[in-house]
Amino acid sequence: MQQESGETIFEFTEDGDAEQTASEQTSGEAAFSIDVVDLYADDEQQMQEQIPPLLQADTETVDAGEIEAEMLAMEEAANGPPIEPPLPDTKKAPVQENTNAPAENTPAAEESSTESTEPQDSPVSPEETETAEETASAETNEAETTTTVTEEETPQKTGGWAARLKEGLSKSRDHMAKSLASVFGGGQIDEDLYEELETVLLTSDMGIEATEKLMDEVRRRVSLSGLKDGNELRQTLKEAVRDLLSPLEQPLTIPEGQGPFVIMMAGINGAGKTTSIGKLAKYFQAQGKSVLLAAGDTFRAAAREQLQEWGRRNGVTVISQESADSAAVCFDALEAAKARKIDIVLADTAGRLPTQLHLMEEIKKVKRVLQKAIPDAPHEVMVVLDANIGQNAVNQVAAFDEALGVTGLVVTKLDGTAKGGVLAALAERGIPVRFIGVGEKIDDLRPFDTEAFVEALFEDEQA
Repeated sequence: MQQESGETIFEFTEDGDAEQTASEQTSGEAAFSIDVVDLYADDEQQMQEQIPPLLQADTETVDAGEIEAEMLAMEEAANGPPIEPPLPDTKKAPVQENTNAPAENTPAAEESSTESTEPQDSPVSPEETETAEETASAETNEAETTTTVTEEETPQKTGGWAARLKEGLSKSRDHMAKSLASVFGGGQIDEDLYEELETVLLTSDMGIEATEKLMDEVRRRVSLSGLKDGNELRQTLKEAVRDLLSPLEQPLTIPEGQGPFVIMMAGINGAGKTTSIGKLAKYFQAQGKSVLLAAGDTFRAAAREQLQEWGRRNGVTVISQESADSAAVCFDALEAAKARKIDIVLADTAGRLPTQLHLMEEIKKVKRVLQKAIPDAPHEVMVVLDANIGQNAVNQVAAFDEALGVTGLVVTKLDGTAKGGVLAALAERGIPVRFIGVGEKIDDLRPFDTEAFVEALFEDEQA
């Protein structure tokens, strides 16, 4: 092989030898061979000769099994015998019974059988929330959630309504007791004492008219009985307040066998209409009535979902439509109630201020549409009032009464205010207070009882 000068090439033959060809410009070509195998063999032989005899002895073959046995013996001697892994204890494993079975033992599931017997030819087009159908098809975790909610909302058996009413009115009672302590602390009954008592009543949100009426009644009773000591005024004031509130105690009566009894709910935003509807549904169910809910609040976000949740908890049907007219939803609900022979229909409406005239016209339309479905509907127009708004509640009742003809009131959140005298202010309107609410539990909305309310409001702290 020819190669230009200045370059060196190794050619490897099949037997492992390499040829090196060197080309020189002056002498031509010269080739030489190097035996690579012999070169490496000589190096290995020289390295073996240089290893000391002692090192060679150390590298003799050692049985690995013997080493492992010795190590295990040493470890066992130090730590004791090896601990075997425990077998799984099947007795301690959690046992789930009937996890896939429908929650038929819950109150909602018991009512599901009633819902499933409803006529299927109802002329209702909107979507409906059936607690019975949801419970039958719910997964295990949903059934557990429903059971938890039911347990949390179960009323305590140890304390009755009087105890819960007393607890709910604790803020108002404490405010009244502290304010009246200086008035009834002793001394003679004179004009200064009357002025102090009048101030206490006004600061308790009883209103000017109710306060004047109460003061006149207290003066009359003191004059007739000849009272002289301020300590004796407490019982006199208590009796005067009871007489003032007594006309408000008119429980709602539902006639039997006259078709669906329609209750239309109204009020401002945040008063608690939807929550009150859910609690009223539970209350009427406890009386053996069948209930249907109409999701007529089509303005507030999630109002429909909130009412559907109340329907699921109570096991009642909810008639609702997404992005629909409030009057249309209520009309469809009444048609469904007639077809299914429902006892009571609770119609929710959107919250509105009396000053929003266009919304007040809209709620008037809802009432007219209800009358088209059932001529004498609604049979009850309830306005829901927040007790925390004080004297503004009187103005709201007047505005809704002018627009709808209010027949009953629901006063909520009495547990959150220290001025429970708002009921005395409402007494001047002469509209019955059907229900009062003193808590968040499902059974904390009850019919108004004058005697129980006054006793809880004026009860001594020592009692």
